[in-house]
Amino acid sequence: MTTTIERPSAAESSAPAATPRWELIGLVALLFGTGVAYIWGLGASGWANSFYSAAIQAGSVSWKAFFFGSSDAANSITVDKPPMSLWLMSLSVRIFGLNTWAMLVPQALLGVASVALLRATVKRRFGGAAGLLAGSVLAVTPVAALMFRFNNPDALLVLLMIASVWALLRGVETGKTKWLLITGMFVGFGFLTKQLQVMLVVPPLALTYLIAGPPKFLTRLLQLFGALGAMIVSAGWWILIVEFWPASSRPWVGGSQNNSILELTLGYNGFGRLSGDETGSVTPGRGGMGGDMAGGMAGGMPGGIWGETGIFRMFDASQGGQIAWLIPAALILLVVGLVLRGRAPRTDGQRASLIVWGSWLLVTGLTFSFMAGIFHAYYTVALAPAVAALIGIGSVLLWRQRDTYWVRVAMAVAVASTVAMAWVLLRRSESFVPWLKWAILVVGILAAVALLIPALTRGRVAAASIMAVMFAGLAGPTAYAVDTVDTPHTGAIVSAGPNTGMRGFGGMGEGRGGPGGMPGGMQLPAGVQLPAGMQPPAGFPGQAGAAGGDGGAEMGGTARGMGGGMGGLLEGSAPTAAITEMLEQDADSYTWVAAAIGANTAAGYQLATEDPVMPVGGFNGTDPSPTLAQFQQYVADGQIHYFIGGGGMPGMASGTSAEISAWVTENFTATTVDNVTFYDLTQ
Repeated sequence: MTTTIERPSAAESSAPAATPRWELIGLVALLFGTGVAYIWGLGASGWANSFYSAAIQAGSVSWKAFFFGSSDAANSITVDKPPMSLWLMSLSVRIFGLNTWAMLVPQALLGVASVALLRATVKRRFGGAAGLLAGSVLAVTPVAALMFRFNNPDALLVLLMIASVWALLRGVETGKTKWLLITGMFVGFGFLTKQLQVMLVVPPLALTYLIAGPPKFLTRLLQLFGALGAMIVSAGWWILIVEFWPASSRPWVGGSQNNSILELTLGYNGFGRLSGDETGSVTPGRGGMGGDMAGGMAGGMPGGIWGETGIFRMFDASQGGQIAWLIPAALILLVVGLVLRGRAPRTDGQRASLIVWGSWLLVTGLTFSFMAGIFHAYYTVALAPAVAALIGIGSVLLWRQRDTYWVRVAMAVAVASTVAMAWVLLRRSESFVPWLKWAILVVGILAAVALLIPALTRGRVAAASIMAVMFAGLAGPTAYAVDTVDTPHTGAIVSAGPNTGMRGFGGMGEGRGGPGGMPGGMQLPAGVQLPAGMQPPAGFPGQAGAAGGDGGAEMGGTARGMGGGMGGLLEGSAPTAAITEMLEQDADSYTWVAAAIGANTAAGYQLATEDPVMPVGGFNGTDPSPTLAQFQQYVADGQIHYFIGGGGMPGMASGTSAEISAWVTENFTATTVDNVTFYDLTQ
């Protein structure tokens, strides 16, 4: 990728220069276009990820639920993440009421802010064209277009990670300690958003400042310790409050087995993601999915239930269309850019930028490629800022040196690698704009050849070469991003771009995330053996109550499979008007209008009634909350009106959830309403 020649930025000159009109026009177009694209049609996604939507609703009516990130306003259990991302959406819902727009518009605005901040960070050292190009690449990255229109924590996480680099590079520029403290603060806030995932950017930040910080080495080291302290303080205050708050008066920490935020941090959301040893997850033998079923599912998927690990994981069928379009070019531009800045002073800001963005891409990309635990395609949004920054930076650096023959060759190779990547990715979705791969191939070859001919990179004809390169590099991801914006996305597992096959769990390929957690046509994997007497859940082929027509041949969609009726592990329930009316009767007389196994099963009922519904066992149904004795006491005290049968997936419920379900079915009478089983716990 290349762009127009650019004068040095204001940061590199003795006095600030006025922003040229073309740059102002480009900035307005970029931010306005990003805002329209990210906000357009948000209402079609409904509650998006119902798991988080229920917590947003709870936080909008209960300050205690707001602070802890509780799944329900009665504070039985929290979501399995810290609550900072929920706070923004809960405040919006508290102000504007419970609806899709109030919940998701803050996420879209985080996307606009991320694009703006990335553009400003890159511009400061490389000029306006580099900044606009970097912002544009981030805006049209398919997985970014997905996550900035969704209610997962990743939108805020990305903004905070970009902010940490912005502050760190200001520290490299001035050497002032305050910028290191601000860097640590942003990382700490990132921890309160998605725990240890933000730590992937810490090694790049520390390495960059150790190499390029202006002060002496010992001072740089002490400043980094100060940044570490700022990070601990900005995240630790909430951790300490949760850890030392009496457990009897706060919600259970969702995702933990011992009601501990530290356990959640280091285990299920921490090192367990790397090793695959995640107690309470859906992996075999970890206290989660039943061994027979999980083993069968893992055995029927390449590399296991979360996909095959390895150096090319970011390019495979699950992740490729999300993020891989420009990774080869970004790596080439990184290497060439470092070579071009090789003789610059140690404190050179341009080289520092290359180091921080490049190491971000490498550290995060390699971690994602080899982590053995829970991994979803949308995690790759954490790579998007680094890829975008390297494209903007590298393109400008190389273009300025285009009179050097080997630099022209490097530019041509970068374009050729991008064209090849686009060809591979678009071949996986043959029915999606079938002419596009041929157009990219032809234009890309012409662009690569043009870069090798000096006369075609000078004067007016250079503009045509630049446009050809831009088309070859951005047409593919832009098409995927447009498809993503035009497609509703709901469920716990989503992905961007056109539907190219089975997806959801890591090894199941790539496709659009909506409307559901998994695509239609899912069958029980070969080799799956359900426990004796256990039936597949609604939504698997041939099961009573499964939506979607012929015996429910699909799973996971809002209008299909588990999305209708009782819900399930990955998709929220969708109660009918009759069910909602039943639950709302005398709702003020109960702490919880109902209880259900699994947070997604409970979520739809809670969102429909706006009354607390207890998610027994948390997200997976595997958390020991509440215990059978506690549940029995709640029932004896008349705090729960109904128990909703089913929920989760076969073998997913923990011992505690299974005990509660068995006790209810043995002691209360079942009633079916619109194909969903209820038990009146007051009778």
